[in-house]
Amino acid sequence: MKKIYVITGSTSGIGKDLVKRFSKKGIVFAGYRNKNKIEQMQNVIYFFIDMNSRDSIIKAAEFIKSKTNKIDTLINVAGSVEAGPIEEIDTNRLRKQFDVNVFSHIEFTQNLIELLEGCKIINISSMSSFGHFPFISPYCASKRSLDIFFNALAIENHSNIKVVSVKPGVIATPIWEKSVYSNLKYFENCKKYKKELEFIKNNALKNDKKGLPVSRVTQLIEKIDNSKYPKASYTIGKDAKFAQILSFLPQQYINAIVKYGLKCRMK
Repeated sequence: MKKIYVITGSTSGIGKDLVKRFSKKGIVFAGYRNKNKIEQMQNVIYFFIDMNSRDSIIKAAEFIKSKTNKIDTLINVAGSVEAGPIEEIDTNRLRKQFDVNVFSHIEFTQNLIELLEGCKIINISSMSSFGHFPFISPYCASKRSLDIFFNALAIENHSNIKVVSVKPGVIATPIWEKSVYSNLKYFENCKKYKKELEFIKNNALKNDKKGLPVSRVTQLIEKIDNSKYPKASYTIGKDAKFAQILSFLPQQYINAIVKYGLKCRMK
């Protein structure tokens, strides 16, 4: 019997590669927001989901429940990046960041819970969840929160649901370019940190090319899917492993190292 997969954020980057990979071995329900990015494939059932819309999330879950009574693997990929200095960032943007990266995934999971007996939930977190990255703190905090909430689910549930957090370093995906242009107007209006934000912008644009290949991450996710006893957390990429090691230090040392590193790289 073919396995049933549900994947959000399925039309670009990690999600797109996962759909291609898992459609060869099972039935994939693939969440999209932009219909123009859909690539018709065998064994793929597309469904619309807007992570900003509670109504859309509920309707997406209802659609899936009307088509199947079991999900083997749920992979939460969809996400966005809000950036800027904390002293100036609008709190509405902070709420938006948590709505998209955290609350939407919780609500989607809650609405699918009756189908998740014995399921694996794989969340695409980030090395940012270790919390060391200035000017993208909304993104860092949202990924940390995603890990915390779903780790609690792993402990609490009575349905043998296994939860796995995948924390990649920089990956060569379109999220970097998209995040730059979605935040650009806020960067341009922030004169006090113009030099730092210019560096953050240019560095993000380079990440489209210099990051880990998407296939490295999706191969790991396939390995996790095949594992009977997966670990609760996986870190992939040298930069991610460095961020993890750094997280063991006292906070004042972490702050000093990151601040010094940022200063050096802006020279």
